Amino acid sequence: MLERETTIILRTLYERAESTQRDLAGALGVSLGKTNQLLQETVNQGLLRKLSHDEGRGRNVLYELTDAGQQHLEAHRVDAALVLASGFGSRFVPLTYETPKGLLEVFGERMIERQIRQLHEVGITDITIMVGYLKEKFEYLIDKYQVKLIYNPEYATKNTLATMHHAASVLRGHNCYILSSDNWMRENMYHRYEADPWYAASFMKGETREWAIETARNGAIRDVRVGGCDQWCMYGPVYFTKAFSEQFLPFIESYYRMPGTEQFYWEDVLIRNLKLLPPIYINKQPEGEIYEFENLEELRQFDEKYVNHSGSEAMQLVSRVFGIPESCIVHIRCLKAGMTNKSWYFSVLDTPEAPAEYRGKDYICRIPGPGTEKLIDRFHEGEVYQAVTQLGITEELVYFNPENGYKISRYYHGARNADYGNPVELRQCMALLKRLHNSGIVLKHDFDLHEEMLRYETYIRETGAVIPFEDYPEVRLHAEEVFRFVAAQQRPKTIAHIDSVKDNFIFTDEGLKMIDWEYCGMADPLTDLAMAAIYSYMSFEETKQLIELYRTAPMGGTDRPVAAPEDGGSRKPAHELTATGEAPSLSETTTAASGDDGTDGGIALRGLDAEEAYALVVAYMGLGGLLWALWCVYKMALGESFGDYTLRMYRYFKDSYKFLRNSGKI
Repeated sequence: MLERETTIILRTLYERAESTQRDLAGALGVSLGKTNQLLQETVNQGLLRKLSHDEGRGRNVLYELTDAGQQHLEAHRVDAALVLASGFGSRFVPLTYETPKGLLEVFGERMIERQIRQLHEVGITDITIMVGYLKEKFEYLIDKYQVKLIYNPEYATKNTLATMHHAASVLRGHNCYILSSDNWMRENMYHRYEADPWYAASFMKGETREWAIETARNGAIRDVRVGGCDQWCMYGPVYFTKAFSEQFLPFIESYYRMPGTEQFYWEDVLIRNLKLLPPIYINKQPEGEIYEFENLEELRQFDEKYVNHSGSEAMQLVSRVFGIPESCIVHIRCLKAGMTNKSWYFSVLDTPEAPAEYRGKDYICRIPGPGTEKLIDRFHEGEVYQAVTQLGITEELVYFNPENGYKISRYYHGARNADYGNPVELRQCMALLKRLHNSGIVLKHDFDLHEEMLRYETYIRETGAVIPFEDYPEVRLHAEEVFRFVAAQQRPKTIAHIDSVKDNFIFTDEGLKMIDWEYCGMADPLTDLAMAAIYSYMSFEETKQLIELYRTAPMGGTDRPVAAPEDGGSRKPAHELTATGEAPSLSETTTAASGDDGTDGGIALRGLDAEEAYALVVAYMGLGGLLWALWCVYKMALGESFGDYTLRMYRYFKDSYKFLRNSGKI
């Protein structure tokens, strides 16, 4: 008799002594005749004893475990659980901007707490939670349930293969459940004892894109493929024996260290190596037992509380601004998160409940990221939006709040980001920057690289972090040399976007537009060329071509200053900070700065020869790189990471300094 069948029989009778042979047959997945045979074998092994002999029609024999039977079960005791809770949950925005998905409530109970409670009910108390995104939100569980927390440092950049790598110590030497914090189980499917490794499965009717399972006759998983029709699919919790983990973890480590596996799920490793591993079985669950909610709209269908009361500050804001119930906010999805902010897309339902001007239209809501209240002055940003609206070059605003930086803007269907690798598109972007620089708009605030650098250094110290570059003291002295070089040129200041990354130029059916003005201020316009270069990781040689594209780009502009509103613009009430109204025509707002063809360098390059312009742009590339490296250090102190971006930016300064020294500029 197989160990697996023996364990299932003993466990079933341990949990419910009065279990019938039909109950046992269901647990074993075999016929009643086979069940009777297996029962008798278990009795013959001395693992069970009969308590009655009333065998006959309509009657069941009662059994109890012997000491040997109890000892057999103990070898199969589940002694640990690992809960994966480090991910962001992008498909559940905007709720997950504020609350990790596993901490969302379903019918008044948080999903992760429901699973912890179910584990406790079967005697499993050694529970470890793998955290990452908003890790502090889980801290209360230590006191409430005596769980342990471990941190996944790669939660933001890698998939669950890395998660399992960091959780190896939890799995090693334990019979362990592996759970997702955002699963919801209707009934308690956990047990004190488990027979063999398994992966839970639900039956998917019709077409599916889930992982479809193919099994051998004994229920062992022998193949998994993506998608199919009317399939049992991997869905929900997993169980590993200590013997299975011992053989599986070396595969995890091997794949983790393999280039190109950063976005692997741990299941990708399992699927690729099924034939090399001990059997892992399908654990078929009834329909409606396991739920993995994909988005807010699915949760709304399950728990009606979420129809109009999601608990999300962002949802409440949209509801208030548009004058609609939350149920009218639909088709929600996460947009690519920027380095400073998070944004999400939504539609307003075409229903009489919504005001006519919003019905059936699509929008973007921006939520400032952590720490941005120190980095960004939102009143300044509001001033900028009011000032540039007259040019008709930015997105249409519905709402802007200078108190907290929340912004709602129109979504442009068919819009796409500019491609700086395309010289034609890059020239168009430079032309728009040139137009901005020569618009004559005057803001009441500057973007001063030196002051910004000092500010970031202060913020880093306030967090208790240390600037990690070994040679930073020397580099910082070199930066002062570069600042003196730039100051000596007595450069003009114009309105400058500062964040001139390609993703902030969008081609729409209304033409090319610039978005995200939060760093904008008065500065040397060449700063924008430098920032465009370093954001795209351009070499100094490639930057020469960028300067030439800017110089030859068509230009509209005026030398006549156009002041920002006297009331400070951004200090108006939030509801007044909108981009409504007709933008003046180009002929009304701009004229060529010099030359009828509009192809001179404009105010940015006026009075500079090619060598002088090049040296200044390289200087700003270096200073900008150093500034953003410090920006990254500060954000890292707040728990965010940006891969090798920090190193690249820091390198820009050091290479810039060498260039300026070798060319005799400093």
